[in-house]
Amino acid sequence: MTNRETYSIDIAGIKRKLPLFEIKPGLRIAILNILGDTELVQACGRALAEKIKDVEYDLIVTAEAKSIPLAYALSVETKKPYIVLRKVYKPYMGDAIQAETLSITTGQPQVLILDEKDREAIQGKKVLVVDDVISTGSTLQGMRMILDKANASVAGEAAILTEGDRAQWMHIHSLGHLPLFTD
Repeated sequence: MTNRETYSIDIAGIKRKLPLFEIKPGLRIAILNILGDTELVQACGRALAEKIKDVEYDLIVTAEAKSIPLAYALSVETKKPYIVLRKVYKPYMGDAIQAETLSITTGQPQVLILDEKDREAIQGKKVLVVDDVISTGSTLQGMRMILDKANASVAGEAAILTEGDRAQWMHIHSLGHLPLFTD
């Protein structure tokens, strides 16, 4: 195991040390990986449900994969259904809607897909868009594009954490903010 530098944070009353990873020369980010962290996911679901209590929406939408547990926890807390935008098209998805974004963590284009079944469920609805961390906004942009194509509207946007330019994310319902680490 490497002796990796970490960033300590308190999220919804839970303390975590987030490992720092270089994503391009001279720039590191703290990585929040909620997969398997049931304690943190449940605490964040409760805290975000409280933060968004005044937002009027019909359902929750998130992108595959790391934020799926958060969408589930928020769904349990709010009693609202959730939909996951997938990253790979499969034939059972039928007449799906697609949008392309650029992932900050991989630096590669990423496709988001709303399958036919969920497309019918979302049409005309007010949606709460949820992600684990909002950094560049590219995933948010892709989700907004899909919602627009599906004739749904964004009622609000929520995340566990925002990252980078805090002023850019003032409209996001979040539980905290991560700085960027430059050398």
